[in-house]
Amino acid sequence: MNLQPYLDFTTQLAYRAGRITLGYFNTGIRPDYKADDTPVTAADRAAEEFIRGEIEKTYPAHAIVGEEFGVKPSVSIRESDSTSAFRWFIDPIDGTKSFLRGIPLYGVLIGLEIEGVIQVGAAYYPGTDEMLCAADGLGAWWNGKRTRVSEVDTFERAWLCYTSYHGFEKRDPTLWKRLSDAAYAIRGWSDAYGYLAVATGRAEVMIDPVVNDWDCGPFPVIFREAGGYFGSWSGEEGHTHGEAIGVNTALKHKVMELIRGA
Repeated sequence: MNLQPYLDFTTQLAYRAGRITLGYFNTGIRPDYKADDTPVTAADRAAEEFIRGEIEKTYPAHAIVGEEFGVKPSVSIRESDSTSAFRWFIDPIDGTKSFLRGIPLYGVLIGLEIEGVIQVGAAYYPGTDEMLCAADGLGAWWNGKRTRVSEVDTFERAWLCYTSYHGFEKRDPTLWKRLSDAAYAIRGWSDAYGYLAVATGRAEVMIDPVVNDWDCGPFPVIFREAGGYFGSWSGEEGHTHGEAIGVNTALKHKVMELIRGA
């Protein structure tokens, strides 16, 4: 399958949606709060509505899973119609809490799953104007240049990113200490920005105890093509595990040893 048209479409879509969010950024926008106490804004809704509309116009039979507007099932005219194997994952603003405080470390995330595997993805960071994208066999790209994970191979020199300390505390009270004692530096470059830092070789590990599928959408393919790993804490690649690690290949097993307490 030629994935280049999907990569071009996804990249442009993420960029255009990101520019929509900038129209709301640092304007004093007020959030609503969902049942889980996470914020949502008019910017989240506007960006997702735009992304959904463009996908539905271009690929009307494809399924869509979005953070703000839920699931649109695939439409198959006949059982053999291969379009039913396509599913888009959308997070219009990953890092809404940062967005609300005027912190530019948020991202627009779009991933295309084909037959259960993310094969195309784009993550655009409007506040810093950084585009990270990839497709299977076509490489990972950061602002138009090929990107790779770092080659740091000892945790004593590794930079580790995270979103919230409290997630580790709830999961395993001793895990945070194991990680923080082992790493050279720990930085709260949270949400999608931490994965950008690892995929571009500026950090070595990004770890989240709790994520949704749409938080992960573009990253499995981005990390594969950048020479790293994105997936569960037990070593299963993918976007549907409810937890996530993005790491360079050299440190993957060490991170998992630390998680297990080995």
